[in-house]
Amino acid sequence: MNFDDTPDEAAYRAQVRGWIAANRIPVPATRRHRHATPEWLDIARRWQALKADAGYVGIAWPKAWHGTDPAPEGTVAQQIIFDQEEAAAGLHFAFFEIGLGLCVPTVASFADQATVDRIAPPAKRGTQIWCQLFSEPSTGSDLAAVRTRAVRDGDDWIVDGQKVWTSGAQYSDYAILLTRTDPDAPKHRGMTMFWLDLTAPGVEVRPIRQMSGVANFNEVFLTGVRIPDTQRLGAVDAGWGTAMTTLMNERVSIGDVGGPDVATAIRLLGSDDRTVRATLVDRFIRAEGIRLTRSRLLTAISRGEKPGPENAITKLVAANEMQGLARDVLLARGPMGLVVERGDDAAEGIFHDSLTWAPGYRIAGGADEILRTVIAERVLGLPAEPRSDKDRPFRPAKEGA
Repeated sequence: MNFDDTPDEAAYRAQVRGWIAANRIPVPATRRHRHATPEWLDIARRWQALKADAGYVGIAWPKAWHGTDPAPEGTVAQQIIFDQEEAAAGLHFAFFEIGLGLCVPTVASFADQATVDRIAPPAKRGTQIWCQLFSEPSTGSDLAAVRTRAVRDGDDWIVDGQKVWTSGAQYSDYAILLTRTDPDAPKHRGMTMFWLDLTAPGVEVRPIRQMSGVANFNEVFLTGVRIPDTQRLGAVDAGWGTAMTTLMNERVSIGDVGGPDVATAIRLLGSDDRTVRATLVDRFIRAEGIRLTRSRLLTAISRGEKPGPENAITKLVAANEMQGLARDVLLARGPMGLVVERGDDAAEGIFHDSLTWAPGYRIAGGADEILRTVIAERVLGLPAEPRSDKDRPFRPAKEGA
C-alpha cells in the first residue's frame, strides 16, 4: 500500500488545486442544511456548471457516457483526487452525487446511445437531478423483497407501489426504479429496473422531516404510472443484476461519509480535561484506521483494479464514528452542546447536524447489519447465513406459505 500520489497523480492534484483556487465560488460559512434547501441548490448548480465546462464532471466515465457533451476521459484515481480537493476547499455538494455516481452510469450501461445523449449533458451540469427508487416500507434492508409491481400493457408498463427513504426525490427530475415483474419467481429472479420521469402522472413525492429539522428523505407513491418499455434497463426479470451494478457504485461512493473531523473537535473544545482529551485521542486513532483502510482501496484503484466488498468496512466504521464523534463533542460542551451555530463559529452547528444526520448514513448504502454480513461472507469467507426463501416463489414466501 502506497500513501503517496504517483508523479502523474501529484501533477493532476496540483492542476485541480490550482483550478479550484482560481474558480471557487463564495459559499456561506455554515455547512448546516447545505444538502436540503433551495439556496444551497442554487449555489451547488453554479459550481456544477463551472466544473462541467472545465471537464471535471464524470472524470472517469467512458467517453460514450458523456453523450453529446464531449469531455476528456480520465481515471478513477483522478476522480477521487478531484473529490478530495473539492471537499478540502469546502465545495462538496450532495445534490448530484446519486445521479452522477449511480443513476446515469446505470442508465448508460443498459440504455441505447440516444438515451445517454439525452440525459447525460443536463445531469452533468446539474440542470437535471436523479434519485434512486429502491427501498420500500415492507422490505427493510432486503432489497430483493421489493413489492412495487410493474405489469406489461402493450409497449408500456403500469407501475403501482411505494418507495421510502429516497434521498433527494423532492428536488429530483428523474429516477431509476426497481420493480417486481414476476411474483411467482424466486425473489432475486423476478425484478425489472426502469428509469422514469418524476413528473409523470401518478407519481407523488412526500418529504420526510427528520430530527435534524430538514427533509433529506422522501416517500414516493406510484399509482398507475405508465412507463414505456424503451425505459427498461436490462432484460425483463433480470433487475437484480442491474441493481447490483448500482449498489457496487453506491458502496464505493458512500464509503467516505465526510462530516467534521477530530481536528475541528479539538479546535472547538480546547479542553484540558483528561477524559475529553483521551476520548479525542481514541477518535483520532479510529479516524486514522479509516483513512489507512481507504488508502488501500485507493491504491487498488490507482493500479487499475476494481473496488471490492472491502469498502464495506470503511463505510460501516466511518458512519458510526461520525455519530460517535459528534456525540462526544456535544457531551463535552455540556448545555451549550444543544445550541446550534451560536455566534460566528459554524463548527458548533456542524456537530449538532452530524449527530442528527448520522443515523441516516448508517442506513444509506447498506445498513450496518447488511454491511457486517457482506464483510463476514465476502471478505472473511465465513459461511453464508441460512436463507430459507432463496429459491422459493416470492408470492408464497411473502404470504407465509
